[in-house]
Amino acid sequence: MDNKLYTIGVDVGSSNIKIVLLNYSENPVIIDKDSEKIRKRNPEMVANSLIDQLLAKHNLTIKDIAYIASTGEGEMLSRKRGHFYSMTTHARGGIYYSPGSKTVVDLGALYVRAIKVDDFGKVIDYKMTGQCASGSGQFIENISRYLGLAIEEVGETSLKSTKPELPSGICAVLAETDVINMVSRGISTPDIIKGIHLSIANKVVKLLTSVRAESPVTLTGGMAMNIGMVQAINELAELGKLNLTITANPDAVYAGALGAAIWGGFRHIKLTSKK
Repeated sequence: MDNKLYTIGVDVGSSNIKIVLLNYSENPVIIDKDSEKIRKRNPEMVANSLIDQLLAKHNLTIKDIAYIASTGEGEMLSRKRGHFYSMTTHARGGIYYSPGSKTVVDLGALYVRAIKVDDFGKVIDYKMTGQCASGSGQFIENISRYLGLAIEEVGETSLKSTKPELPSGICAVLAETDVINMVSRGISTPDIIKGIHLSIANKVVKLLTSVRAESPVTLTGGMAMNIGMVQAINELAELGKLNLTITANPDAVYAGALGAAIWGGFRHIKLTSKK
């Protein structure tokens, strides 16, 4: 083993597991990252497989890792040394990807959170959506499946819209019914998808307003990888005259795992110094 301080962050989501291997020595540096769909398997089994693959790839053993930290739904992971609340990990990961950001928006599969942070990624204040799926990434995935689109195609498809049709924002059931009616009325797929993006973006903008977001704003989570969603949020923020710079890193989906790896390194040093 060399003198580097290695940590691993594991973000267990509702459908995907993300993992980041970090060199925490001095300034944290990402060594590698990976993700895999759970596909009805045991999440711990998938997480362990990802951990073992990364270790083997970089000629490391589990003894070389100072701290394995979980986040999201990762409490069940037996190999973890500690668990961090996903809001704190996304905040820290967002700051790493976009230094200087004052607000981090976690666009998750089940909900959306607008988080005000300090220069170190510490949470100052936050607002979040309720449990209604119509404001989440899971809703987009369900609708894209119904429309015959791969989730990777959704963003580009949204950009082709010329006359977006907004679904009901009341709940997922009514919104999905709206989409079925749109299809029967001959509304184009790009216009349906763009309408859904605008519906979710409207919830995001309301959260930004409620939390009194400060610029710059960085987006994290799976939906932040969707260029159609990023565009829709920027459109409505500009329309609402929020005067915010809103961007997303290409690796935004790894922000939670990255933040967990960073906080894991921080906690390891704290515990070591106490001893």
